Amino acid sequence: MNKYSIEQYDAIKTKVLKYVLYKKRTEAEIRRKFNNIDDLILDDIINYLKEEKYIDDINYIKRSINEFININTLSIKEIKYKLQSKGLDCNLIERYIDDNIDELSEYEKKCAKKIYLKKINDSNTNDIINFLLRKGYRMDNIKAILEEDV
Repeated sequence: MNKYSIEQYDAIKTKVLKYVLYKKRTEAEIRRKFNNIDDLILDDIINYLKEEKYIDDINYIKRSINEFININTLSIKEIKYKLQSKGLDCNLIERYIDDNIDELSEYEKKCAKKIYLKKINDSNTNDIINFLLRKGYRMDNIKAILEEDV
């Protein structure tokens, strides 16, 4: 038997649903936002949201990475960090990246090349390499763009 009323459940579910429908959220984001709500009610609402596919962390990772690829110049490491900051499970992130490493590695090379071409007139190659390394770009991808006829 639940320790809350249907009215309580419906009122809170409505609030959480509005939050999720405004912008896709992770389970961790929902828990952070509604940390003042009884865990029992929140667990039931989150289970409902998962069953109805309102929250799906794997799908969230996929959509977020596609957004990053279309908008930003990020290293794979920066992508991981952004996803982890949303409270996503590190194992889910790693699994998705491993399954899509070829595509993500190509993306990282393109980004590194874009940054390299943007900075080459103002900086020397070693400074740019150090900058890319600090940003989390993999050395093999940096070497690949340097070996190209940039």
